[in-house]
Amino acid sequence: MDVDLLLTEIGQLVPVALSPAPGKPHRGPLRELPAIEDAALAIQGERIALLGPRAEVQAAVRAREVLSARGKLVLPGFVDPHTHLPWVGSREDEFEERLGGATYAQIAQRGGGIRATTRRVRGASLDEMCAAARPRLRRMLEHGTTTAEAKSGYGLDGEVERRQLHAIARLSREQPIELLATNMAAHEVPDEWREDRAGWVRKLCDEVLPALRPLAEFADVFCEAHVFGVEETRRILGRARELGYGLKLHADELNDTGGAGLAAELGAVSADHLACTGPDGIAALARSETVAVLLPGTSFYLGKAKHAPARAMLEAGVAVALATDLNPGSCLTESMPMILTLACLQLKMTPAEAIVAGTLNAACAVGRGHDRGSLEPGKLADLVVWDAPSWRYLPTHFGVSLVETVIKRGRVAFSRGGAA
Repeated sequence: MDVDLLLTEIGQLVPVALSPAPGKPHRGPLRELPAIEDAALAIQGERIALLGPRAEVQAAVRAREVLSARGKLVLPGFVDPHTHLPWVGSREDEFEERLGGATYAQIAQRGGGIRATTRRVRGASLDEMCAAARPRLRRMLEHGTTTAEAKSGYGLDGEVERRQLHAIARLSREQPIELLATNMAAHEVPDEWREDRAGWVRKLCDEVLPALRPLAEFADVFCEAHVFGVEETRRILGRARELGYGLKLHADELNDTGGAGLAAELGAVSADHLACTGPDGIAALARSETVAVLLPGTSFYLGKAKHAPARAMLEAGVAVALATDLNPGSCLTESMPMILTLACLQLKMTPAEAIVAGTLNAACAVGRGHDRGSLEPGKLADLVVWDAPSWRYLPTHFGVSLVETVIKRGRVAFSRGGAA
């Protein structure tokens, strides 16, 4: 077999090929990951052609280019299924306010939080949005992310939301990480609509969602008592579904509002946050195809003692994924490896569960489980070489990047010595 690239001398190759059917997530507790020692992986074009023991793969292919992993660990590239990537400005003042005892909701109610960023984003050009986001994307790539969801939601106005979505499209074209766009105009009630919430909901349903459909694959709503209630969320997402959006939902972050159950009822691709989800919500998710996207970095950054009930979800058979929630106010990090560490320490997930949640299940949380998230012949060649002796080591070494090389769609996108 003629191939374009042979990655060889892999110390440990972890395919994460655990789904019961193509495109489906793994469910249930997990302590072990199948691994191939002294492995190789062959790439033809953008896709994986063959993988397995090094001697067998090398005997089966003729490669135009050979790259040595030098005995290092190889995993699928991370998929980050929840980010708020395109914003300008910063909110370090709120960090100090929270240290002084203010809550996220209190800061939001007095005009901070999402609305504070909105005021800055509304004054930013498309070029300025892209310039602010590029360094974040570079850091994401350097920490092993190869695909990411990116939300609008800091415009809270049809035209500014459109500008954010155009920024996401431009950024996806110009750098290696593939970005999947989500319309989150229902992120907050803007200042000018505070006295007419019902009018803002009507505008979302009648104008904003239809106008922006060509620019976004998904629609998301912040379902919380101080933002959009369950019935408002049901109406907005019901309209989004009519328009052909895939559905996502910020659910049960600060209180158990029933958001997880609503996401399952509506057939959402994911329900995200879930820090306060109770037994009924867990049971509803377990019966559904909706992936639970947990964001341990957010509860950590906000100083919360309560974290998403990951162990109960796993035991119930919920499909669990992990994401950064990269945003300026409640989780300012681009590092999926750090999220894995927090998932193990705070959510009591095993390293195996955390790795699957950041790869295969995360891909399913953005509707991409069929072509990425695991290393299998025919899937996209999105993979990372790590300076680590084994997959168990990865969550133990935190606060720095252990990435040696990132391969995206069969091409070297980053190496420790510099970009390819």
